[in-house]
Amino acid sequence: MAMVTLMVLSERLIKALVFIHTKHLSKEHSMKEKSTDCWTVWVLGYKTPFRQCPPGVRPTLADGELTYLRKLARPLPTHFALGENTKLQGLAAAILKLWEKSLMAKIAVKVGIQNTSNEQMAWNLKHLTGGTIILRNKAFIILYRGKDFLPGGVKRSVIEQEARVDAQQVKEEEARLTVIDSLQIYAGLPSEESSVGTFREYQDFQVNHVHETTENNQAMIELEAEKHRLEKELKDQERRLFILTKKIERSNQALAKLHSSWNPSEPSSDKELLTEEEMMIFRKIGLKMDEHVLLGRRGIFDGVIEEIHQHWKHKEIVKVITKQTRAYQITYTSMLLEVETGGMLIATQKLTNSHAIILYRGKNYHRPTKSEPSNLLTKREALRRSVEVQRRGSMKYYVWERQKSIEELNWRLANVTMKIRKLTQ
Repeated sequence: MAMVTLMVLSERLIKALVFIHTKHLSKEHSMKEKSTDCWTVWVLGYKTPFRQCPPGVRPTLADGELTYLRKLARPLPTHFALGENTKLQGLAAAILKLWEKSLMAKIAVKVGIQNTSNEQMAWNLKHLTGGTIILRNKAFIILYRGKDFLPGGVKRSVIEQEARVDAQQVKEEEARLTVIDSLQIYAGLPSEESSVGTFREYQDFQVNHVHETTENNQAMIELEAEKHRLEKELKDQERRLFILTKKIERSNQALAKLHSSWNPSEPSSDKELLTEEEMMIFRKIGLKMDEHVLLGRRGIFDGVIEEIHQHWKHKEIVKVITKQTRAYQITYTSMLLEVETGGMLIATQKLTNSHAIILYRGKNYHRPTKSEPSNLLTKREALRRSVEVQRRGSMKYYVWERQKSIEELNWRLANVTMKIRKLTQ
């Protein structure tokens, strides 16, 4: 009994200690986030820190490294909480101090604050710290310090070492010149100085070709970059235009193959004659009919002709509904239906969202023995033709767009080339 009581008391004690520890961590975390607003202040004289990548190391992140860093940063607690777009120099200084001990800085974005943008926050922090944004969403901004980040002590050591090396090179150059002067005086050699392979040549090169970047040189560099970009884009547009033209050729070949199996009938020279009264009566009857034949995207094929003959089996008039909108398409469809069915075209009437074609079977109508004509396309072939025609129309539109963009690029490239010639003269 005493053993059971002792186990219960120890279990309660452990739960109490875990509760106190969790409460202490949450309180410390909330105090930490609450105190981060004091960093959003303007710091005079703040500059982006000096960075230098180790030799043989690529400064950018590969896809695998980026994925690994995101997984590593997901369970981390937030280091700062941010609710402003500007005046982030204090926060940037705090992030740099944090990066001396940690690879990443995780910043929570406050929700519900007006006139704030997490994209603007991330861009400002990246510009101020020089780090890499590995994650940005509505809740968090995670910054990686980068492979070229140098802590304070290391940065000072690198700068001091570079200054020491420069000073040593200057001393060696002065000693070399002193020895050359003494040898010339002793041997009586002509005083012709040569700076080939010396530190002075390096300094002259830096002065003449690096530090003296005039406005013309900067403009020339920008124009050359613009010319290179335009040439690359022009080459890409020409390649896409070539691919589109090849696709249109293949589409034309496929349509020609389909049209080879389609042999429309010739119009009959012996037609029945109807009076105007009969035409008006048949037109009214056809428009009042509820039953109709619907022409879809396949157009006219053997199944449509068979369905029209099925209607004529019980009624003299048939109404065909088409969704075509252009006048020449409707006229061609009505004439083709008249020729293929052997009936008489009564009228074509515009409806609310479509057009109606009224056909009369004729007084001497004889139902054909074979309901499906062999000179038209099948249902599957008609669908292939419709898809190919639509595809070819879309590609022709894209060809027009490519040609227009190529003309514009050629014009812009000619202007840039002319500006370069004016600067070089």
